[in-house]
Amino acid sequence: MVVFLLVFALAIALGWPLGHYLAAVMRGGPMRGDGLFRWLERPLYALLGTDPERGMDWRAYAGAFLLSNAVLGAVVWVILMTQAWLPLNPDGAPNMGWDLALHTMVSFLTNTNQQHYAGQAQLSYLAQATAIVALQVVTPMMGLALVAATLRGLFGGRHADARQAEGAQDAQDAPVDLGNYWADVIRPTLRFMLPLCLVWSVLLTSQGVPATLAAGPVAAPVDAAVAMKEQKIPLGPVAPMVAVKQLGTNGGGWYGPNSAMPLENPTPLSNGLQTLAIVLIPVAVAFMVGPFTGRRKFAALVFGTMLAMSLLSAGLALWSEAHSATAQDIALMEGKEVRIGADASALWAAVTTQTSNGSVNSMHDSLAPLTGLVAIANMLINAIWGGIGCGLQQFIVYLLLGVFLAGLMTGRTPELFGRKIEAPEVKLLAVLVLLQPLVLLGLTAFTLSVPAITGNSNPGFHAISQVFYEYASAFANNGSGFEGLGDGTVWWNLSCAAVLALGRYPALIVPLAIAARLARKRQAPENAGTLQIETPTFALALIAVIAILTLLQFMPVLVLGPVADHLSLVAR
Repeated sequence: MVVFLLVFALAIALGWPLGHYLAAVMRGGPMRGDGLFRWLERPLYALLGTDPERGMDWRAYAGAFLLSNAVLGAVVWVILMTQAWLPLNPDGAPNMGWDLALHTMVSFLTNTNQQHYAGQAQLSYLAQATAIVALQVVTPMMGLALVAATLRGLFGGRHADARQAEGAQDAQDAPVDLGNYWADVIRPTLRFMLPLCLVWSVLLTSQGVPATLAAGPVAAPVDAAVAMKEQKIPLGPVAPMVAVKQLGTNGGGWYGPNSAMPLENPTPLSNGLQTLAIVLIPVAVAFMVGPFTGRRKFAALVFGTMLAMSLLSAGLALWSEAHSATAQDIALMEGKEVRIGADASALWAAVTTQTSNGSVNSMHDSLAPLTGLVAIANMLINAIWGGIGCGLQQFIVYLLLGVFLAGLMTGRTPELFGRKIEAPEVKLLAVLVLLQPLVLLGLTAFTLSVPAITGNSNPGFHAISQVFYEYASAFANNGSGFEGLGDGTVWWNLSCAAVLALGRYPALIVPLAIAARLARKRQAPENAGTLQIETPTFALALIAVIAILTLLQFMPVLVLGPVADHLSLVAR
């Protein structure tokens, strides 16, 4: 409980100033350090051929986002398939097959980092540094850019007052300025993400996490009778990669066992630093909302709702792993590091799925069934904290749905910040609501119905959990997995690549389009009949909406998987 409370206390204490700083970065106004950072930013703007002051409407903004993803994706795919012929490959990593390279590219491009490979054996140093770490730095900032543009749209866009002064019809016809995509990515990358990663990298290096470009040493096994006469210990620039994987809600580990590996997570302090890093920036983004929008009460609604769900989720995971009826089952220690323990493993499992981080310090396949249920529920919600930007974007989807439903129940016209939510916006929201169950349940059912492609290691109830977890993790852009699953096949690579893309791009672009539509509407002044959303009552209603939309519709598969798995253990 001490670690539990300390992690959340530090995340809140550090997230508050970081959120205010991040709001200043995303507003784009004058700041201290402009002399240094503008010297770095100007060449990038010139290379991209863009003016950072020139605004974009939602179509141009989304187009720039998709274009940047397409270019980066093509480059990364080529690097992964040709890494054996490129420099910085002291361990002789081979080229990736096209399907594994495609899945890896899409996984890291969508800020998911779901791994169907073992990093220390199948990636060169160059591939790790360029194809993996570079995307881990940039893709979280893409999500942050999209949510910043969406927030601008919800409040009328940039220069909203001038647009409204032009008159109702002119305001509806004029394009809505949502900011400049390239500036919204470059500014937080240089001014926020990279400096914070540098600090965390130094802290982790001080704990013994490797940070070298030299090849790893060769050691002789202690037992001379084993067939293996020597073992090459893989090293590399691990600390910088671990820093960005945790801070960027990325999660892809340098080593196959991720942060369960002693080289990647050697001490209790490194474990605490990495656990804190998982939630630090998502908490900061929640605090960013207030100064960025000028609505402090709205920021309180966002932060309070997320914190309440987070504490409930983490508390349930800790209870299930350490104090439930299955807690004493020795089989549950199979995939856990004794040096870390059940409590710290459960806390990590909770926060890594509350965000879209997905890193692990234990094998989730060995979690207590109800802890696995908590992890799956966190990913289905995907807005407890969520990924950087993506979590708040998903929260906005729930907010719009909550306002619409609350308006219907109270007999009021659904309005958010004075702008009516009408049929076109609700239809777009319905697409997002229906997409998740259609994709997850459809692919889970098909995969389980064809044993030749399933690849699970357990024929019982746990098999359902393994398959459903993999697809839920991909759709939530989380990346963790029940690693008893044999997912390194063409079917799993291609099907998960499709789910990764479906979970990322509609969830970011559709709310942006909705916000732009709302911004074009005339803003009505608030009065006594206006639905008040910045209240504890609405926060509770919003949590109820989230639970109904994301948990009840998946109740059958959750009962057949983790719940039945739990009951079978209790009955033994």
